[in-house]
Amino acid sequence: MAQDDSHTTHFGYQQVKVADKAERVADVFHSVAAKYDLMNDLMSAGIHRLWKRFALELSAVRSGHTVLDIAGGTGDLSYRFSRLVGPQGQVVLADINESMLRVGRDRLLDRGVAGNLQVAQADAQQLPFPDNTFDCISIAFGLRNVTDKDQALASMLRVLKPGGRLLVLEFSKPGNRLLEKAYDAYSFRVLPLMGKLVADDADSYRYLAESIRMHPDQETLKTMMIDAGFDRCEYYNMTGGVVALHRGIKP
Repeated sequence: MAQDDSHTTHFGYQQVKVADKAERVADVFHSVAAKYDLMNDLMSAGIHRLWKRFALELSAVRSGHTVLDIAGGTGDLSYRFSRLVGPQGQVVLADINESMLRVGRDRLLDRGVAGNLQVAQADAQQLPFPDNTFDCISIAFGLRNVTDKDQALASMLRVLKPGGRLLVLEFSKPGNRLLEKAYDAYSFRVLPLMGKLVADDADSYRYLAESIRMHPDQETLKTMMIDAGFDRCEYYNMTGGVVALHRGIKP
């Protein structure tokens, strides 16, 4: 069925045609790919590495497992997963954005990851993998950029094996009002300035801050995962709720 061009969705705080959002998000990540890891370290003061380490601990990934790292970007999680699954396992680094994927692939090859790694340019809403393929799926700081999150969650459920785990690591809603105000000030004043100085791109980092505010809060995302068919859904707040890790199991 043809896409109805009258349907709109959010791109940050803007309303855009559904058909246009993916291209506009792609432009953002084409722009930031080269400096993405550096900006992550600067923006989070390196704390993003602790958030990801916690995600790895909850993944229960072990030797021989097959893991899909969606929106895997520059390969931080894929590298760690590749060490956990070992030579008998398999990690698929997937991203819809060619520029991010190229940076991630090259970085992983430079770090000696090859035998148990595959790279796939893939849309989270329509994952090009057979049913019941993966023991674990992770999507870190990527779900908020997906146009149809419900469709993406359904696609992830389909390709997980029964008993497999989905981990969604994403910016969320702080539980403390004072922290929320400080976080807003940082996001909308400091991040665009940092993006301008380091990556020569204030607009992309302004969009990233806006996209965080438009993302479902912790309870809403948990409900979305349950509605998609996941079982035993729960979430863990980190850094006062600035980031949350959601976990769900395929029945």
